[in-house]
Amino acid sequence: MPTTHHFEPTTYHLTLGQHEPVLRIQSGDTVKTSTVCADGRDRDGKVVIEGGNPQTGPFSIEGAEPGDVLAVRFDRIVPNRRFGWTGTMLAPNVVEPHFVHRLAQGWVRGDWEVDLETRTATLVRPETTATGFTVPIEPMLGCFGVAPPGGQALNTGTSFVNGGNMDYRGFGEGATIYFPVFAPGALFHLGDGHAVQGDGEIVGTGIEISMDVTFTAWVHRKNQPIMWPRAESDGWMLVAGNARPLEQALQHATTELVQWMLEETTLDERGASIILGQCIRYEIGNVFDPAFTVVAKLEKKLLDPYRKAP
Repeated sequence: MPTTHHFEPTTYHLTLGQHEPVLRIQSGDTVKTSTVCADGRDRDGKVVIEGGNPQTGPFSIEGAEPGDVLAVRFDRIVPNRRFGWTGTMLAPNVVEPHFVHRLAQGWVRGDWEVDLETRTATLVRPETTATGFTVPIEPMLGCFGVAPPGGQALNTGTSFVNGGNMDYRGFGEGATIYFPVFAPGALFHLGDGHAVQGDGEIVGTGIEISMDVTFTAWVHRKNQPIMWPRAESDGWMLVAGNARPLEQALQHATTELVQWMLEETTLDERGASIILGQCIRYEIGNVFDPAFTVVAKLEKKLLDPYRKAP
């Protein structure tokens, strides 16, 4: 029977790589754990590690081998404190060059009060025309993934085929993400919680906050590799492509989505192209980090008439 593990982290990593596992679990097990926020502060506001999207883990999943696909479902993502922080200036690359000089200069931190009962966040500092602005929270994780290929150590400020700092607001509670496995046990890491974040993470942050997270992980399929992280959420199938320039990230995401359609349906390449031509949706994970993230989406129900028999 699947087991539920309770793990309280005491060490964190600033890379996704082949670190020694903090916990070994069976395929299908559930883990209840916590994360610190992007600047290394825990639920009490204490700095426990230097900033840079510190990661909890890695967790080793029994039976996951290179060439397999690991599934991770986020069962619960909940802020575990009542304050968060953000950047307060747009990234220069998201506006026209002539407008950059108009942006507020210098890094100033925004402080937010997070109300867990009303599920809202309110800007309390600095004193600006937006002080007091309130937004509903939509908790998500900005950075998570498995060990990258070739024994690499991937900095938690960027992303690649194994996941990483994708900063996609759709990776919240209830989402199931599928990862290509490159190392024995997959070595799953997670962190960088956001109470809420706009598309693109265009001020360099969401509302950064520590989280209590429950996830379930299992070996989804054996010896049937995928190239890029796939996911299912709220009736959609989606793929995250991570690269720079933005066009290359879009190409990765679109190619993997087509490949997924061909695997699971009777559609050929032309049929898949016709459906995507009218029904695909694109969303931006981030345009701030070294690698940008583009998400290609399709409603799963559109493929129901073409599903292969089990």
